[in-house]
Amino acid sequence: MKLNSLVKNIIHGTDDLSDINIHKICTNSKNVDDGSLFIAINGVTHDGHNYVNEAIENGAAAVISNGKDIANLPVPNLKVSNTRLAASRVAAEFYNYPSKELKIIGITGTNGKTSTASLIYAILKQAGFKAAQIGTLGVIADGFNTKKTLTTPDPITLHKILRGLSDNNFTHAVMEVSSHALDQYRVADIDFNISIFTNLSDEHLDYHKDIKTYFKAKSRLFRMMPITGTSIIHTDKDYGKKMKLESSAPVVSVSMNDEADIYFQNLNYSLAGINGIIKTGNKKITFNSKLIGEFNAENIISAVSAGIILNISSQDIKRAIEDTNTIDGRMEIFKTRDEKIIVVDYAHTPDSYFKVLSTLKKLLNNQNKIHVLFGCGGNRDSKNRNQMGKIAADFAHKIWITPDNPRYENIEKINAEILKEIDKNKYNIFSDRKNGIEKAIGKINRGDMLVIFGKGRENYQDINGIKIKYSDIEIIEKYLWE
Repeated sequence: MKLNSLVKNIIHGTDDLSDINIHKICTNSKNVDDGSLFIAINGVTHDGHNYVNEAIENGAAAVISNGKDIANLPVPNLKVSNTRLAASRVAAEFYNYPSKELKIIGITGTNGKTSTASLIYAILKQAGFKAAQIGTLGVIADGFNTKKTLTTPDPITLHKILRGLSDNNFTHAVMEVSSHALDQYRVADIDFNISIFTNLSDEHLDYHKDIKTYFKAKSRLFRMMPITGTSIIHTDKDYGKKMKLESSAPVVSVSMNDEADIYFQNLNYSLAGINGIIKTGNKKITFNSKLIGEFNAENIISAVSAGIILNISSQDIKRAIEDTNTIDGRMEIFKTRDEKIIVVDYAHTPDSYFKVLSTLKKLLNNQNKIHVLFGCGGNRDSKNRNQMGKIAADFAHKIWITPDNPRYENIEKINAEILKEIDKNKYNIFSDRKNGIEKAIGKINRGDMLVIFGKGRENYQDINGIKIKYSDIEIIEKYLWE
């Protein structure tokens, strides 16, 4: 593609760039080769402007920068005020705006994004659509690589994925949209047809600084919605009511308890699952789901609402919900031969800890005990650690502390913040997570439950910046086999 065509929406007067061919766009200088356009982004840990010369040495034909402290370059240096936004604009142009060729459903909120996306994906597939799911679990689509990446990929990767989907005759894509992605303009040039807001609680406040800023980042998804789109918003809580006012598109309100555009008329929980009736206007959808917990009921009604808006039949919606036995890393239940219960959940916030544990407490026989195994991620939301420790201690007979993804932080420091107000007789500490899980499973009694938080189906541990192959699920399955 000619450079002048590629940058026409971000730079004026580009006629003199018409002789430059661009075959690749990059934000990482190491990926640059001959004929690449390098976009210098000032990231959280690295500033791409420090790697401009490396990019040129590797073959960059042109550079987009903010112009800061960059000397005259041997290639065109296109200066913009926001290189993140420029990356989104250029990526959309380079891949010829693939989101316009698909129906895109975007989901944001603190908790429930992955589960809601998985349920919508199941509904779309049941209805016969060629659909894809993009998020924490990777890219789930027939014939596509399922490699896990950021919750919401960078704009170049994202538009490349969408182009591949459209070229292979996919019609729908459901994707998780993180607050980081919204703040960093990763989805600025995605044409969403449906947006969904699940909930909001304290998370990523090390990045967003306060809940007000966090909410503002989430609200960007709804402010960018076209008038022809639809926003699905849970309005039971104050942040949902506030988000409703942010939407540029018509809003479909969703409620667990009160009459709304779509709401539960009846709802029951047990360890066997959830059953209920979802009502909208004169339409009722009765279902029996194998998923458990109130929070999964919230995810179900979001997914059902999307199905209704897409005019999918009640029968297909019902069948998809009932055929979804589990969602990877979300309240996955394993039962051992000696009748111990192991629950794996990706929960990593105080709010999600409370929701999972309070649900399980209600459903578990009072004679049986809950044990909780977890750790806290390093270089993330350190203010939440003490609260997560206290919630775990409130519900658990014993807590088992192991590393999660310590990253560059000292594990002893992380543990000290978790355990600051917890009785020493209440917990065991392990420096190795595998050893901790094995010991915990061996020590709990028949009928007791071990809840393992934090990693879900992640296949690595991040220690000192190195991703080491690791899986909670593999350890559990090995125990079950033995």
